[in-house]
Amino acid sequence: MMPLTAVYRRTAARSSSLFANSQRRFSNFGLNQTVRNPTKISAKVHNNSFYTNFQHRIGFNSISISHTRPSSISLRHSYRRFPSTSMASTSSSSNNPISDTMASLSVSDPSAEDEGKRVYQPRYIDVGINLTDKMFQGVYNGRKSHDSDLENVIQRAQAVGCKMLMVTGSDYQNSQDAVNMAKAYPGLIFATVGVHPCSASALINSAGGVENLPSALKPVEELALQGKTQGTVTAFGELGLDYDRFHYSDKESQLVVFEQQLEIAKRVDLPLFLHSRAAEEDFNRLLFAAKLPRKGLVHSFTGTVEEMKILVGEGYDIGINGCSLKTEENLAVVKELPLERLQIETDGPWCEIRGTHASAKYLRTMPAYLTDIVPGDVKKDRFKVGMRVKGRNEPCAIAGVAWVISQVKGCSFKEVCEKSWENSMKMFRFDEAAILQEEFKESNPDSKAVEAEEQG
Repeated sequence: MMPLTAVYRRTAARSSSLFANSQRRFSNFGLNQTVRNPTKISAKVHNNSFYTNFQHRIGFNSISISHTRPSSISLRHSYRRFPSTSMASTSSSSNNPISDTMASLSVSDPSAEDEGKRVYQPRYIDVGINLTDKMFQGVYNGRKSHDSDLENVIQRAQAVGCKMLMVTGSDYQNSQDAVNMAKAYPGLIFATVGVHPCSASALINSAGGVENLPSALKPVEELALQGKTQGTVTAFGELGLDYDRFHYSDKESQLVVFEQQLEIAKRVDLPLFLHSRAAEEDFNRLLFAAKLPRKGLVHSFTGTVEEMKILVGEGYDIGINGCSLKTEENLAVVKELPLERLQIETDGPWCEIRGTHASAKYLRTMPAYLTDIVPGDVKKDRFKVGMRVKGRNEPCAIAGVAWVISQVKGCSFKEVCEKSWENSMKMFRFDEAAILQEEFKESNPDSKAVEAEEQG
C-alpha cells in the first residue's frame, strides 16, 4: 500500500501532459492548492468525502485517469478502508476491514453549475427512505441472497451528498427499528413513527377489533413522543390512505386507523409524513377536518395537478421520487409544483427511475460529475461488496430525482437541491433534532451502551 499523497503524486506525474498548464482547483477532493506542477500536488481529504482521515493509509487496487470532456477530469479508483482506533464512526460495525468500491471524484468543471466557476457540490436530505427493509439485509421475498450491505448503502448516500436520511416507520415494530437506527447514526438518520395504511388491517386484527384500537395505538403515540424529546423522531407517520392496495388493508380499516392517528397527531405535535393513493376525496376530507397544529409532507406523490394544487393551497409540501416521475402526466405535476413546496426522496428500496419511465430521457443528460460518483449495479444473486443491487433503489440515486425535476421545471440543478433542502429543514427541523440527540446522550451516559446492545 502507498499513502494517499503518493498515489496522487504518482498519478499526476504519469498524467502531466493531461494536466499541463492547468489552473483548476480540486474542490471535490478538498485540495487547497492550485494545480501548477502536477508532481507537487498535496491533498487534504475530508471525512464527508472519504469517511477516513488523511492519516489513514488507503490501498488502491486500480487507478485510471479519464478525460470525460475538455473541462472535466476524473480520477477513478477502488480502495479498501481499514478501521483505526482514531477513526470516528457512528455505526456499530465490527472491526473487520470494510471493502467498498467508490466511483470517480471529479475536479472543477467550468461547464457545470455556478456560472462555470466550480462544480456545485450538492447536498440532499432524503426525506423518505425505508432502510429497515429486509432488502438492505440481503433478504428478498423471504430468501437470503447476500449479506447485509446497509453500512455500504449509508456510505454511498454520504458520498453523493446526503447529509440526512429520514427512515420511515410503517407500524409499531418497524417504527421502533427506525428509531433504533436513528440512535445508532445520530445527526445523520432520523425516524418517522406511525402506522401505514397497508398495515391498518393487521393492527386491528392484532388488537382484537376496532374497539381496542385506541389502546393498540397507545405505544405508537408514546414512541413518537419519546423520540421527539430525544431528537430521533422528526415526523409522525407514515399514515394515510391507499385505495390501490386493498389486498393489504380494506377500506374501512384504513379509514378508522387514519382518523384515529390524526387525533394522536394533535397531541404529538410533529409534522406529518403522509401517504395517499387513489383516495383523494376521503384523504382530504379527513386531513383537512382534523385542523392539525402542524402540516406535513404528502410523500411519493402520484396525483393530478389539481390534487397537488389543493394540498399546496392547504399548506402541505409534496414529496417527489421516481414513482412521481413515471408518466408525462406525473411530469406535468412536477412542472406546476412550486419550488417552495418541493421535497425530494428516493423511497428506496422502491420507486427507482426506470428506463421505461417518462423521466428516463432526462437521466441521459446528467453530467459526469453526478453520475460517476455512483457505482454500478449487479443482480442480487451476483452481489459484490461496494456495488449497488439492480432493481433495489437507495439514497445515492437521489441526484437523479433532483436532476429530472430541474430539467422538467427549466431551473438549475442547484436551485432544486437548495430549495428542497431549505424546505425539509424548515418542516422537520433536523438541526434542532440533532441538538436534542446530543443533549440526551450527555444527560444519559449509559445510552451508548444500550444502543450497542440493541444493535446486537
